[in-house]
Amino acid sequence: MNSQYKAQDVIRCDLCDTHIPHMLCDICHINLCKVCMMEHLSDESKDHKLVLFNKRGSTMNYPKCQRHSNKMCELHCKQCNMQICALCVSSGEHEQHTKIDVLEHLRDRKDIIEKDLQELTKSIHPKLQQAALNIPIQRSGVSKHSQKLTAAMKKQAEAFHAEIDCIVREMQSEIDDMDAQHLKAIDQQEETINQSINEISQVIRDLQNLLETNDVCLVSEYISRNAEYKTLPSLFHVVLPTFIPQEINQLDLYQKFGILSKQAIADQSGHFIEYEALTTEKQIDAVPIPSSNEPQVLTEINTDIGGWFTRLHSVSSLSDEEIWTSGNHRTMKLLDLQGQLVKSVRTKSGNNVMDIAVTRNRHLLYTDYEDKSINLVIDEQIQQLIKLQGWRPYGICCSSFDDLLVIMDSDDRKETKVVRYSGAMDKQSIQWDDQGKPLFPSGAFFNFKYLGENRNLDVCVADNSNGAVVVVNAFGEFRFRYTGPPPTREAFHPRGIATDSQGRILIADSDSNLIHIVDQDGRFLCFVDNCGLQRPYGLCVDSSDNLMVAEHKTGKVKKIKCFK
Repeated sequence: MNSQYKAQDVIRCDLCDTHIPHMLCDICHINLCKVCMMEHLSDESKDHKLVLFNKRGSTMNYPKCQRHSNKMCELHCKQCNMQICALCVSSGEHEQHTKIDVLEHLRDRKDIIEKDLQELTKSIHPKLQQAALNIPIQRSGVSKHSQKLTAAMKKQAEAFHAEIDCIVREMQSEIDDMDAQHLKAIDQQEETINQSINEISQVIRDLQNLLETNDVCLVSEYISRNAEYKTLPSLFHVVLPTFIPQEINQLDLYQKFGILSKQAIADQSGHFIEYEALTTEKQIDAVPIPSSNEPQVLTEINTDIGGWFTRLHSVSSLSDEEIWTSGNHRTMKLLDLQGQLVKSVRTKSGNNVMDIAVTRNRHLLYTDYEDKSINLVIDEQIQQLIKLQGWRPYGICCSSFDDLLVIMDSDDRKETKVVRYSGAMDKQSIQWDDQGKPLFPSGAFFNFKYLGENRNLDVCVADNSNGAVVVVNAFGEFRFRYTGPPPTREAFHPRGIATDSQGRILIADSDSNLIHIVDQDGRFLCFVDNCGLQRPYGLCVDSSDNLMVAEHKTGKVKKIKCFK
């Protein structure tokens, strides 16, 4: 056929190049007329799939099998997430697997892609764009908010200065009044003295005249008044006023001036996150900072310690499932969180236990006040670790470096100190401040004293006899003294003390039946006062920062979740 006419002709069969195609082999991509169709199918060296020519383009190109290159994959194995051919199926490898038609799998995947596309275009992408638009607003808001804070602090500073100026004016007025009274008294005394001087000067002149005369009568009439003049006019002594400046306590000043809350950032689930952990994905939606959660009692453990003669006063966590407990008796009990007794240990001396602690090796320590000893319990065997001379131990805790911290009184109860031990060797004594004054003034009466170590290595002492928690750094230098939040609702009676992983200090206020929580710098955070506590004494925290409270009155240990 002339090529000129062929170019203008309609589509012909690819085999005979004569007839109009009736079918299409979708695998070989060859147009076939009715005559040539059987000839094409007779080639069994490869697969064929015929479709009506007018339906061409409505089908897909089935992928070739990766294991059987001459076969096409018409099925999809869900378990293997791959396309398979008839030979793959007959091999039995996919016998127990779920298989679907490749076209069905294609439609399913396209449905997923379409949904993802819609979510990206209609939700996620617009939110990111909105978040990007909000960034400049947030950035400018930082400066504006900072200016508000600064203005508020300046206003408070001006109020403080005004109050101080008022105090200075009042004191200056008092000084002026005292000066006026003093000057008036001096003027009166000066007038009296001058009057006496004039009078005596006149007497002196009269006596000189008598000495110069020989008039017997005048000389005989003279009467001496020297005895009268020897008594000088009443002279006063003024005790001048003094000004004694009060020591400026930075913590008190902070509390009275105002509290600047810490900035916090929360993710979308409401959990607080560190600044370093922020990513763009976590800033898509603005999340308000949630308010603090109410403390919640998770469980109550009955220790069977309590009654007329015995009281529970110490608890120490062995693990998240077991706790050691002790009271004012000779037995220490290891209990699980259901209150079941795991084991019990009696003191070696037969004396009552003062306080307990658990070492990092999970061994029990206890102090014996009467025996003046610190003892170690390993596999229910007790060995005396330290024997004190002239001192009696109260509270005990284990430090971050496996040292022991023990607070103790002298035998006459006139001195109190904290001693750090490495094994049985004392390596530090904490007793005096930089002015030589006692950090822990001793009381005349017996009082429990508990202590703990914070994550920044501060030593925190609950000093019930002085109604304060005294905190010193690792070098024994005074940091602050906490005596309750301003204004304190009642007298502060600190007993047990514990610290958590965030550096917060938790203090049992036994007489007020609540727990004080302060930060590592002594700033009051909140109370735990909604858990029905009855004379809380000993405290400890577990690995999840759950608080264990030993109730002196009921003999129960309450596990409390203070923060989420």
